[in-house]
Amino acid sequence: MNVEDKVSFFSEDIDFSLNKSHVYQEWIEQMVQLENKILGEISYVFCTDEYLHKINLQYLEHDTYTDIITFDYSDGNIVAGDIFISVDRVKENAKTYECSFTKELSRVIIHGVLHLVGYKDKTIEDSETMRAKEDFYLTLLP
Repeated sequence: MNVEDKVSFFSEDIDFSLNKSHVYQEWIEQMVQLENKILGEISYVFCTDEYLHKINLQYLEHDTYTDIITFDYSDGNIVAGDIFISVDRVKENAKTYECSFTKELSRVIIHGVLHLVGYKDKTIEDSETMRAKEDFYLTLLP
């Protein structure tokens, strides 16, 4: 199975398509390999704030807006999952952090994969490790 069949991009409740999706697919595969894991199937779903808020309420019982929710279906070293990303929230965060939408979206895309390979971000220390990994992998994005 080639990388195009393993990493998929969809949109729900929003008209959005990822530019240069093949570049992202190869980047994600490279990241998974560098973490000594095997790429299974990962689906990204780009959506609105409201769509992701409903998922957050239904599955996590969190009444908050968020930029990403990752459902991990990994099995051993095989990395797999569904990653939902709020395009609205990414746009807002790009303004807040004074960076481009593309850079913030790329950070969120890789953030989801980092969760799938085992990184957490619940503590300050874990968040710092996660941010360092995001920064490193962003340097590898062509």
